[in-house]
Amino acid sequence: MKEEKVLKAKLSAKGMQISVVSDGSYDDYISLTDIAKYKSEDPAATIQNWMRSRDVIEFLGLWETLHNSDFKPLEFEGFKARAGSNAFTLSPKRWLEATAAIGMYSKAGRNGGTFAHRDIAFEFASWISPEFKLYIITDYQRLKADENSRLSLNWNMNREISKINYRIHTDAIKEHLIVPELPKQYQSFTYATEADVLNVAMFGKTAKQWRDANPRLDGNIRDHATLQQLIILSNMESFNAELIKRGLDREDRLIELNRMAREQMQSLIDSAGIKRLTDISKEK
Repeated sequence: MKEEKVLKAKLSAKGMQISVVSDGSYDDYISLTDIAKYKSEDPAATIQNWMRSRDVIEFLGLWETLHNSDFKPLEFEGFKARAGSNAFTLSPKRWLEATAAIGMYSKAGRNGGTFAHRDIAFEFASWISPEFKLYIITDYQRLKADENSRLSLNWNMNREISKINYRIHTDAIKEHLIVPELPKQYQSFTYATEADVLNVAMFGKTAKQWRDANPRLDGNIRDHATLQQLIILSNMESFNAELIKRGLDREDRLIELNRMAREQMQSLIDSAGIKRLTDISKEK
């Protein structure tokens, strides 16, 4: 695999512990070695025996065709043609080296063994025992529910942090920009304008411009922000409060805030953790 995968959790199925690993993306890989131990004391031989079947080779080849642009179809066809014969044997290592497959991989050392994408792992578990497969799926669903609950908590926490920082931001506006004698309607206009300083710095448009461009969408511009944008907006609110206290005018602050937004977006854009949170929030 191109990216290193690390132990994420262990499933519990009929008293057996089955390792789940991840590279930080949404897809998980499950230990075929641990699953095979349910049936045999020689898991490597059990996995190879499973891979002798033509049906299994066709399944693995189809999975790779759907998910792997570097998969080698000619080598796959060679394995498929020989699969099922008495003399045919196939190990995960040989399969990976010959076809450039990504659906399986082997890991040495502690917590090592043969791992496969969950789609493939569930297929293997069904071959081992349909009953055992159901126990694995049930606990895997429990694992994902716990994980999504934690991610939801982190998402809500970011929203709350943004709200807290917005209070700091508006307090700075009130103390340093709002003239006490100014009529209330002008005070509220100043608040709205300062909010739009952040909107323009982050999104390139004011809240009204966004609403005019998106008349069918509910909520406001920030309700449709990405996780990266919410994090940066939270930081910008505190930074803008400091710039206001220093006496910078609105034009200079807009330049500084836009620079900050571009720099921080560049730092967050390739974050695997941010991408994972964003993907999961979209699925919700």
